[in-house]
Amino acid sequence: MAHLLGAEALHLDFGTGPVLGSISIGLDDGDRIGMVGANGAGKSTLLKVLAGRIEPDDGRVTVARGTRIAVLDQSDHVDESLTVAQAIVGDRDEHEWAADPRVRDIMSGLVPDIAADTVVGDLSGGQQRRVALAHVLVGDHDAIFLDEPTNHLDVEGVTWLADHLKRRWPANRGALLVVTHDRWFLDEVSTRTWEVHDGEVDMYEGGYAAYVLQRVERDRIAAVTEQRRQNLMRKELAWLRRGAPARTSKPKFRIDAANALIADVPPIRDTVKLHRMAAARLGKDVVELVRVGVSYGDKQVLRGLDFNLGPGDRIGLLGENGAGKSTLLRLITGEQEPTAGRVKTGLTVRVAQLSQQLAELEDLADERVSAVAKRFSSIQLSDGQEMTPGQLLERMGFTSAQLKTPVGRLSGGQRRRLQLLVVLLSEPNVLVLDEPTNDLDTDMLAALEDLLDSWPGTLVVVSHDRYLMERITDQQYAVMDGGLRHLPGGVDEYVELSRERRAGTSGIGTFGQGEDAAAAPSSPATPASSAAAPALSGAERRAVEKELKAVERRMAKIQELTEGTHNEMAMHDQSDFAGLTKRMKALQELADENAELEERWLELSEQLG
Repeated sequence: MAHLLGAEALHLDFGTGPVLGSISIGLDDGDRIGMVGANGAGKSTLLKVLAGRIEPDDGRVTVARGTRIAVLDQSDHVDESLTVAQAIVGDRDEHEWAADPRVRDIMSGLVPDIAADTVVGDLSGGQQRRVALAHVLVGDHDAIFLDEPTNHLDVEGVTWLADHLKRRWPANRGALLVVTHDRWFLDEVSTRTWEVHDGEVDMYEGGYAAYVLQRVERDRIAAVTEQRRQNLMRKELAWLRRGAPARTSKPKFRIDAANALIADVPPIRDTVKLHRMAAARLGKDVVELVRVGVSYGDKQVLRGLDFNLGPGDRIGLLGENGAGKSTLLRLITGEQEPTAGRVKTGLTVRVAQLSQQLAELEDLADERVSAVAKRFSSIQLSDGQEMTPGQLLERMGFTSAQLKTPVGRLSGGQRRRLQLLVVLLSEPNVLVLDEPTNDLDTDMLAALEDLLDSWPGTLVVVSHDRYLMERITDQQYAVMDGGLRHLPGGVDEYVELSRERRAGTSGIGTFGQGEDAAAAPSSPATPASSAAAPALSGAERRAVEKELKAVERRMAKIQELTEGTHNEMAMHDQSDFAGLTKRMKALQELADENAELEERWLELSEQLG
């Protein structure tokens, strides 16, 4: 295995304390390294030092002769005077790059919605970032350094990038160093993890999941060591005060395997208790959309949409840009009225939305964090625990020094955390989160998820962060073709649906085909629908629509019966095996019927076209 890059005794100080303190690390052929750490810990700085973009105060970085390194950091920009094709492939002729399967794959994966002759300056910031990433990936490099490459990518884009990086090089060839807070992505692409903290780098084998287990064990050992040290100091102080040696027994410590550390951890969420408490706060009715349609001029975004949001539901929404996710959120929050149908909102519903623009903090810029917290009273969580604003601030990582800081001087990640706490302390019972992971590191994401697990309300989430989506929501839906499609298979099912839809389009998506191609409707999700559905007469269409509604009502009823049976099992005597077996059989029968209804629903939907 060839050695590509080495760093020896790296030291860097920006005048506020060492960012890097005598770090020695190396990069070999075959390495796939994910870098994690708190915001401001020095991850991006270390990446830039290794890439040669920043000179360290001391130490050196050596690169093996002939090693080709490509870098994408957060400050990289594309020449806005170039066309998209020029920015990605340079001066290569179109027939040359269009015949290269690798280039076509990168373009269809990252810029399927952008025409090749579009001027970069006319693109949004997110689109320019994708063009810059495509430019890096098109080249032939021995090592690639990427800083937050999943920013501005949707779920399909993140999945494509992970797959591309896994198959980019043969086994034990090439090297990848990536800084990201996307934990699913880390688990997919990395085989080793570097944690940057306090000017040091701790190394772990495996991706994010393996890193978490190893870190828990390492922290436990450190806590035991610190406890032992403190006990010794207390005994030493007692001896000094009494003037005689203390007689003590030496405690015994046992180091458990990583899996034993989580053996007694309770379930992530007590779903039954959460639903019960949410129902007590909300009542039976939360938000119901009845045959809702929304149009912007001649463009119809949503049509004939039926959706019932119940107490304690945790819903994740997925969909392409422009599919209607934001429109659906505005309908739920009451910010927008439908152009057809109606939205019924329960009398006790209090909706709050975590906006991407930090609007909740605009009027608090000059106030200290502690003063903001004093505006609110304690809240009660679904586990019965009551938490004060101060305890919530501590839980979300605010130090005593940061409590004295004016809100306007907080970092982006700190403002994001404070924004969430302000929203939660206002005591809504329906919470809408639109891309809540922006500016948060992996530790703060874990703290956010832990807090939301015990938050007693209804939750609706839109996020490209696959890990967070699967972690905090119980049901996922795709916004597509103007309606909602339930995803029993979760995000994996949505990714597969997206692949099928893209496979139904010609060539490499809309790249190089202009705006007309980008505006063309996608093919339906199911393979059987690739052929045009036969035209239905008026009577036939009404009959199909009537049956479709009946199927949807029965599916909703089955979901209600299934939840009720689960609740009965939770409350049932666990030693009554006969009773439990009867209910398990009932659950299986409901699941079988639901599967048949889903197939019939698809058939009827195809007939309607």
